[in-house]
Amino acid sequence: MNLNLDNKIIVVTGGAKGIGRAMAEVFAQEGATAVIIGRKAVDNEKVVAEINRQNGKACQFEAELADPKACETVIKSILDKFGRIDGLVNNAGVNDGVGLENGNYEDFMASLHRNVVHYYLLAHYALPALIQSKGAIVNITSKTAETGQGNTSAYAAANGGRNALTREWAVELLKYGIRVNAVVVAECWTPAYETWIETLADAEEKLKEITAKIPLENRMTTATEIANMAAFLMSDKSSHTTGQIIHVDGGYVHLDRALANA
Repeated sequence: MNLNLDNKIIVVTGGAKGIGRAMAEVFAQEGATAVIIGRKAVDNEKVVAEINRQNGKACQFEAELADPKACETVIKSILDKFGRIDGLVNNAGVNDGVGLENGNYEDFMASLHRNVVHYYLLAHYALPALIQSKGAIVNITSKTAETGQGNTSAYAAANGGRNALTREWAVELLKYGIRVNAVVVAECWTPAYETWIETLADAEEKLKEITAKIPLENRMTTATEIANMAAFLMSDKSSHTTGQIIHVDGGYVHLDRALANA
């Protein structure tokens, strides 16, 4: 399907690894210029080089998005280079384990800056350009906002905020024709997920236990499957879709996991 993304300027935060990288690659495959924002230029450049090798278009901007000033600066830099922004994908964040028992005020607030404050700031600073392009916003969020996980209060709160902002912005930006949607991630195989699994003494058994509870095909979601949904929501093929919180999770959140192997 041609998603009509040719020559669109689409910003992807956290675009150097995992789901962010997959999205940058899919957008480039669809003819857009993937503008990667990431913490380390060396990691960003590896993705840009790979996309360029495949005849795609990409560039990178180094920024620590937990720093509010950096959010303003990086959007300005993108606009200085391209003169426009057609889409924003808020994706950067980390499940940092700031819980109710093991955290404190400083940890909690720092986690919110790592995980949701920059979603607001980037959208705020990019908004004039998005109004001009009649662009779209896609927020990547996590199941933790709905299911809980334990020992990750700040990350769960941030994802609840991401979901709420998706609906709020969809309402506020109706008058500009800007669509805002979210993609919810549950059990998705990424380098970060693999690193976490490998810290466990019984890593292989734990992975089998997790995948057995994923109703559709008893397997992890792939980063590319998340990316494909993000690309669809960014495109005019979803032209009457806004304010939606879409789960790409093999039924993990909403289907009865007890029936996963029925």
